Amino acid sequence: MASKVDSELKSSIIITAALPYANADLHLGHIASTHLPPDILYRYLKHGRRRVVQVCASDDFGTPILIAAEREGKSPSEYVAYWRKRFVQDLTGLGIAYDLFYKTSSKENVKIVQRFFRVLYKKKFIFPADVDQFYCEYDKKFLPDRYVKGKCPHCGALDQYSDGCENCGRTLQAGQILEPRCAICGREPARRTSKHYFFKLSAFSQQLAEWLASNRNLQPEPRNYVLNWIKEGLQDWDITRDIRWGVKIPLREAHGKVLYGWFDNHLCYVSTALKLSRKSGRTGQKYWNDSTIYHFIGKDIVYHHYLFLPSMRLGEGSYKLPDYIPTRGHLLLQGKKISKSRKWGLKVKDFLEVLPADYLRFYLTRIVPLGQADSNFDLDELKAKINNELVANIGNFVYRSMSFIKRAHDSQVPSPIGEGEEERSLRSALATAVKESGQLIEEGHYDRALKSVLDFSTRCNQYFQQKAPWEKRSDESTTMYYSINVVASLAILIEPFLPFAANELWKQLWLKGSPAQHSWEDAGEFLLKPGHKIAEPRALIRKVEDTDIQRLQKAMASA
Repeated sequence: MASKVDSELKSSIIITAALPYANADLHLGHIASTHLPPDILYRYLKHGRRRVVQVCASDDFGTPILIAAEREGKSPSEYVAYWRKRFVQDLTGLGIAYDLFYKTSSKENVKIVQRFFRVLYKKKFIFPADVDQFYCEYDKKFLPDRYVKGKCPHCGALDQYSDGCENCGRTLQAGQILEPRCAICGREPARRTSKHYFFKLSAFSQQLAEWLASNRNLQPEPRNYVLNWIKEGLQDWDITRDIRWGVKIPLREAHGKVLYGWFDNHLCYVSTALKLSRKSGRTGQKYWNDSTIYHFIGKDIVYHHYLFLPSMRLGEGSYKLPDYIPTRGHLLLQGKKISKSRKWGLKVKDFLEVLPADYLRFYLTRIVPLGQADSNFDLDELKAKINNELVANIGNFVYRSMSFIKRAHDSQVPSPIGEGEEERSLRSALATAVKESGQLIEEGHYDRALKSVLDFSTRCNQYFQQKAPWEKRSDESTTMYYSINVVASLAILIEPFLPFAANELWKQLWLKGSPAQHSWEDAGEFLLKPGHKIAEPRALIRKVEDTDIQRLQKAMASA
């Protein structure tokens, strides 16, 4: 994301995050790449009073959900409703501020998906073809997608589902998986002919290549290897499945078939944004097309967002392609890949039972850069960064400043008696932090932006220590006037990263509203006037203890 965020205030901004699949709790990997980064951008843009919305949804359809619902004796709709509620609980607990968290099974999404199918079919970008499909003689059913496991034909990884390899990220067509076996009974399936519908992905090679080359907002690494995939030759894409849970194909002759989840789920970005805006038809298309569009994803779904998503929109012709697709790598836990089957992970709800949400937001922001590189969540490093950076820098300065105001000035902001060299230097550092952190957020480098704010808090501590107000020098009132005002500045600067701490600090400063209601530039101004009274100071952030780490270790091992 080298170019600047949309600078025209009249233009709307739509931010989306990859949809969580409605069959398991959110874990830290989902948050690191997909949900926290867009929330930081969203909160920052709100400080700029931009017309911005942030939407997401549960990904409701597909074979894994059908299998899981059957095992639990629930209907698929009951099953996904439970997980959607769980997602909202976790995301709300983390302060992820979606304007609307919707669902792919909504009537609005089904309607737009079926319209896309009809338009693409009419334009002959969708066509029928007979395919050899796996069929289990024992279970008496066709076995699409997740009903079949086997060996990846590209990288040789074992125990992969038949629609895609988690190891190399390649999408697989029907029948490509090697050494197949039924995921229900474990037996080797037979092959039978079944009519499916295919999307002519190969027809869009040139348009996709031109878009990838021309959109300089896309990260070079995913763009380049998608261009290599195009050079190797794109295969037409099987978009139908022989199951009952999904968007029904709007053709009479396709009775009993539904659309593959990756045909419908990314269209939910559009349908959810239009649902939120209360726009439809040509009005909705204009709203979408006049907006700056962000799709935040993890690197495991680059193939879908750089090939399927744009080619479908190009073929249908009504909705613009994304301006940005911020892509981040995987999150490892203690150096190991998160794995549900191997019971290795850390659920959001388990983390929040031990430590505050801001601690997770802070640590993930510090360690996850913009790019394809994987990051490692390490408990010892978590403890060190919270205690040595968040507590020792921001927490320490805030509490010392507010406690001294209470003790020496009866909780009232004193009047300054002048401005010395140290004060001018502090103001200059504040101006730099406001400009630098804002620019870095606009460029997508949230880790560097947070580091800029931390560096400024270090400068604040140095100022406080150098001026030593406890020595009752003649300029002590000036020192405290500057100190308490940069505390208010920090409340605004940390809000996109640490919304709970920022709001608590705002309350302790007895300021009206919330820091989110102020512009980013307001952080560079002194908002507290002489005589303003502050509340009883309380420690904003506590240290992480060894017992906290032990509880998280236990939760990791039993995920």
